[in-house]
Formats: sequence, structure tokens, C-alpha cells
Amino acid sequence: MPRFAANVSLLFSEVPLPERFRHARDAGFEAVECWWPFATPDPDAAQVGAFVDALAAADVRLTGLNLWAGDMPGGERGVISHPDRADELRRNLAVLRSIVGATGCDRVNALYGQRLPDVPAAVQDETATRHLRLAADTLADAGVTVLVEPLTRGENGDYPILTLDDARAVADRAGDGVGVLFDAYHLHNNGADVVADIARHGATVDHVQIADSPGRGEPGTGTIDYPAFFDALDASGYPGWTGCEYRPTTTDHLTWLTR
Repeated sequence: MPRFAANVSLLFSEVPLPERFRHARDAGFEAVECWWPFATPDPDAAQVGAFVDALAAADVRLTGLNLWAGDMPGGERGVISHPDRADELRRNLAVLRSIVGATGCDRVNALYGQRLPDVPAAVQDETATRHLRLAADTLADAGVTVLVEPLTRGENGDYPILTLDDARAVADRAGDGVGVLFDAYHLHNNGADVVADIARHGATVDHVQIADSPGRGEPGTGTIDYPAFFDALDASGYPGWTGCEYRPTTTDHLTWLTR
């Protein structure tokens, strides 16, 4: 079966973030992933140190981390394609480089950013290619793959990366060190047959995340055939971790793992 990592930005949210690592370990997870865990792109050394120390104290591996994505609670979904956010990105990459160096994290998700009404799409796409290349080059010696992720149509503003093909095209333009994140929830919402697609592409995607649809709950709460999905994922030869990026619907939301 796949190796599962707890996305602690959504799981165990009843406790502060540093405590979620221990909760994940106690629940049986050996690895965790999360969105950018700080309120700014460049937190100070004490904040970063506390984050890294909490991971070590819980004895869990960090397998995935988002780049700074702007004001996520306010609706932003990334800055990679935004020409006026280059300084934020550079400051963020400097901090990110220290985190992946300290933790061994080798997957970094770069949310693309929504379309801007006053910037031509072609300019944004060229900006994204340049910034993804910068991120990949900055993190290359740490063995990091920078990820491009499709998001659900209509729920994330005018976000242009909606399909696996969209993400692959962006990654191919950016070059080595940039890959694709297969999020079954978002792709299913956009009409993909995620069981067939993971069977076909599992060996070539660079990270997998799961949640059921609709509702973004744990597997078994929606319409995705997760037993078939996991069978297809196994058969595909996908070698990586599978991030559990869902919002629990019950206190016993982990029973699907034993099933």
C-alpha cells in the first residue's frame, strides 16, 4: 500500500501546529507535510528553529512543504506567476533552503497564483517559468523537486492550472527539477477519472495527495473510488509518499487506513 503522510495544515487542527507533529506520530504516521506554516515569507531564525525542532522532537519526517503562497486565508493561491511578488519569493526561497537542508524535505509545492486583471496572461506565464526555474535551481543541491498543482475550478479564483496536462506543460517549460502534483480531490472536481489517470501516470507524477469529493473529507466520505485508486497507485509503480490532505469529518477519521 502507499506510504501515507499526514498533512498537518488540515489534520489534527484542534491543537497548535507544533503539537500536530506529535499527534500525527501517535496516530501512526511516520511522515508529515504542510502548507507554508508562517505568516510571512521570511520568518526569523527563532520561528524556523522552533518548527524544525518540533519535527525532530516528534520523530516525524517532513516530506512536503508549500512555498509562500501569499494571503491564503484572504483567497490568494500563490505568487509564482505574479511579477510584482518576486522579492517575496526570493526572501521565501532563502528561508525554505534552510528548512529543507535541516529536514531533508524533498517536495516543495509552488502554487501558481491567480490571473491578474492588469497583467497579460503571457507575461504571467513567462514570470512563472522564470520563478520556477529560480526555485528549482535554489533547491537543487538539496535534492528538492518543485511541484506544480492543479486546483479546483471556481473555488480558487481565476487559477489557470486545472488539469494534469496544464501542470505538465508548466513543468516542462520550467525544466529539470520541476514536476507535477497529482491531487485526486482537485482533479476529480475538474472532471478527471482519477483512477484511470493514476494508473496511466502514477510512475511519472512527483507527488500524490488525497481527499474525497465532494466535501474534502477522508476517503470513503465522497464519490471517489479510493480502494480502486490505491490499487491503481500501487500497480503504477509510484514510489513516493501520499499526502492525506483532507478535512476530517469525524473524530475517528483514520479508520479508513485500517480498512
